[in-house]
Amino acid sequence: MTEPRIHPDLQHQYARVLEIDTHLDRLVKRIELLQYVNPLNTEKEKHRFFASKFTEEPQFKYPKLKFDPYKLHRLFFSHRLDRIEDPVIRDMYKEVIYFYANMVQCIETIGHGKRFYYNSLRVYGTPTEKDVENARFILHFEDEPAFGNMEKRHSPEAARAYFEKFAKQYDFPLDIRFSTHIAAEAMVSNSSRSLLIKRNARFSDNQLLTLAHHEIGVHLVTTFNGLAQPLKIFSNGLPKNVETQEGLAVFSEYMGGALTLKRLKEISYRVLASDSLSKGYSFADTFDLIHNQYKLDRDAAFTITLRAHRGGGFTKDRLYLSGLRKIYKRYLREESIDRMLTGKVALDFEKQIAYLQDIGLAVKGPHDCLSFRDKRNTNPTLDFILNNLK
Repeated sequence: MTEPRIHPDLQHQYARVLEIDTHLDRLVKRIELLQYVNPLNTEKEKHRFFASKFTEEPQFKYPKLKFDPYKLHRLFFSHRLDRIEDPVIRDMYKEVIYFYANMVQCIETIGHGKRFYYNSLRVYGTPTEKDVENARFILHFEDEPAFGNMEKRHSPEAARAYFEKFAKQYDFPLDIRFSTHIAAEAMVSNSSRSLLIKRNARFSDNQLLTLAHHEIGVHLVTTFNGLAQPLKIFSNGLPKNVETQEGLAVFSEYMGGALTLKRLKEISYRVLASDSLSKGYSFADTFDLIHNQYKLDRDAAFTITLRAHRGGGFTKDRLYLSGLRKIYKRYLREESIDRMLTGKVALDFEKQIAYLQDIGLAVKGPHDCLSFRDKRNTNPTLDFILNNLK
């Protein structure tokens, strides 16, 4: 992919900004958190946990670090931000550096229990009372009848073919790889610009459509839109971008007619698992809550519990529901979502993005989320739920 062309006047005027941005890009590319927080021995520990009748705490192992955390931390704070004359841009990059410095500490402490958990809190926060109330509100709805499109009958190879066909709507390359070390059935790796598919997973028709809208329609769209920006931070990610990006991705499922009550409940279970974690409950306790109290099947309950407890306590999953609520409320107000697609950006930085667009350091991305054009959801229950989230 060719580098975005920057007008010579802008290159001269913002030379120090571009220099810092380029240097940060080299550092950030080495610290994709999801590359390190997914356990290497998930299946083995899952079998052991089930064999113990859900009592023995899993002992997860994690990938070794490919960088020196102390050195990287020092390099982040070596940037002379005082050389940036523009106060809006200077303050934004100050927040960026704090954000990625926290991310380094997160990665450094993966597998170290509370140390990782507290670092995770600084990056992703903890569920609010409102989040938990919204999750419980969703979970009180009765399950809808199972349809044939919910049967998991597609192999990873079939999923690959489906995603390749779906991505032809978009004008960007699709690199698909298989992996045995991811917690989700499929996910985008921003650093490698690829879609990872879990090697031993099975997929339903609805799940394929859901993942296509979520991973390709939003996560890859914002990946490639970010790469088209004059500033590389749009590709690497602004602080607090996860809530906005996941909110957009689930909203894309809704607009594309893929979102189901079952999926909304899955997102709600994640909030309760994060809440359980934040109250000090163990892996087995959280699993008991999801499996025995809420009657979710043991495999799904294990996955949700794993996602919350991996690394020592990972609260990222609590952001999907709050992100969806914020994007949906914005949609009801008929406010444009275009700026949120310029890269890995966050609602909290909308004013800064608008400012950067005004001075030419940000542009409208070349790719749109196609599902946003027409609402294909026909489920009135979902409309009622989303309209009544607090």
